[in-house]
Amino acid sequence: MFDIGFAELLVIAVVALVVMGPERLPQTLRTMGLWIGRIRQTFSSVRQELENEVGMDDIRRQLHNEKLMRDLKNAKAELEDLPGPQDKKPDTDERSAETADTHDETKP
Repeated sequence: MFDIGFAELLVIAVVALVVMGPERLPQTLRTMGLWIGRIRQTFSSVRQELENEVGMDDIRRQLHNEKLMRDLKNAKAELEDLPGPQDKKPDTDERSAETADTHDETKP
């Protein structure tokens, strides 16, 4: 999310150690960890409440179904565009019918 690497974390830790001293640093880190945990929990619960209130599960399910239907329509259209063995048969049937008609005409 913030794209903080190991080097940046190391610099922050050294600065915190220098500013707060070795006596207060562990308790400060514990307190910050508790705050971050509480903030995450609060955001998670708020997000869950909003999703339940808006009906996000139904919306997600509907969007998923619509995507599946679009994919099926696209696949069907692609299959219809492909030339198949059915496309070649009418040509040969027409030719054989024409030759059969000419043979019948020659016979009295």
